[in-house]
Amino acid sequence: MNIKRLSAANPRVLAVNSGSSSLKVGLYENDDGQLSKLVSGSASGVGRVDGSLKLVATNGEVLLDRSYSLSTQQQALGEIMQALTLVSPGEIYAIGHRVVHGGPNLHAHQIITPDVLETLKDSVHFAPLHIPPSVVLIEEMSRLLPDVPQFACFDTAFHATLPPVAYHYALPERFHEQGLRRYGFHGLSYESIVARLKEDGELPRRLICAHLGSGASLAAVLDGKSVDTSMGLTPLGGIPMSSRPGDLDPGVLIYILREERFTADALEQMLNHQSGLYSLSGGETDMQSLVASRNKGGPRATLAVEVFAMGVRKFIGAYAAVLGGVDMLVFSGGIGEHSEEVRALCCQGLEPLGVTPEQARHPESGGKVRVMQADEEKQIAGHCFRLLQEAGPVLVQPSTGST
Repeated sequence: MNIKRLSAANPRVLAVNSGSSSLKVGLYENDDGQLSKLVSGSASGVGRVDGSLKLVATNGEVLLDRSYSLSTQQQALGEIMQALTLVSPGEIYAIGHRVVHGGPNLHAHQIITPDVLETLKDSVHFAPLHIPPSVVLIEEMSRLLPDVPQFACFDTAFHATLPPVAYHYALPERFHEQGLRRYGFHGLSYESIVARLKEDGELPRRLICAHLGSGASLAAVLDGKSVDTSMGLTPLGGIPMSSRPGDLDPGVLIYILREERFTADALEQMLNHQSGLYSLSGGETDMQSLVASRNKGGPRATLAVEVFAMGVRKFIGAYAAVLGGVDMLVFSGGIGEHSEEVRALCCQGLEPLGVTPEQARHPESGGKVRVMQADEEKQIAGHCFRLLQEAGPVLVQPSTGST
């Protein structure tokens, strides 16, 4: 196995970004306030026999690329850390974790103390599919690098600026007091887009962001702050997704519980893994495959693609109303970045807003539509360096071992 090594002398932060079947990391250094990435790492196919591990330098050079059978994210993280030790030895000053949901009591990016970790564990019922894996990875990093401070970067933090009219559900007040409200997700993705537009001097007043991937959501952003977003209490809400239904009439769930005699666990399983594009198409979730089938006249693929696009289109229109117009529409995520056909479908009928399917197909030609790659790992690393600086010299100590 040919392993190439890198070196760096500046303070480093490791950003950990976990997904449902993948784990991504970014190793960053801070050189006099300038944040730069040393290595990108990814473990894909977690839980399958055809997994892989890849490490790539900033210049695109592949440092490591090999097949793995990775049964859990915990195992994947261990393999990534071992590989990083070989390709980029050096000391880590902090570790930042993407945490999808902080529950009702954790609203801001922050250092992970024992109290914060316990609060996170107590919030599992708000996101039972997302919080437990994050806790496992935090505890695994505590074992691997026990002296290194860790930070939680919450996807919900960007949406802490939502006004009450956007986050308050029309339910009895006791449920709101229990924490049932709209939280919103994909916040680190939206943060990275806003940050880059601001750096380039291009941040518009009225911005709509559409993060379209396996999980998908939209956000209305006014003067750089989130004022509405499509996902709600959990990542199930909003537009139809790969295997999630998006918004539903609550009566649908009542019907299923009564007539199908579903348990809450069975209902949760169906809503997270057997709905959305998966159910509409008859078992396919890959948008590229669905678009190809639609172009050949496949009726179920056509339905799936067009239901998805309609969902996005409706939220764009709604958020134009919330913002009083739209100055820029940004697509991100795997589908948003790579499928010009889906982008065009999402923009059909939006000409009165100054948004056209042609702009969506060719965003480089000008107009209001942009396509941007979100950089969640860079956002995590940036927050870690900021929080380290705010904490002072007590925390800013490197690990006693290598990466």
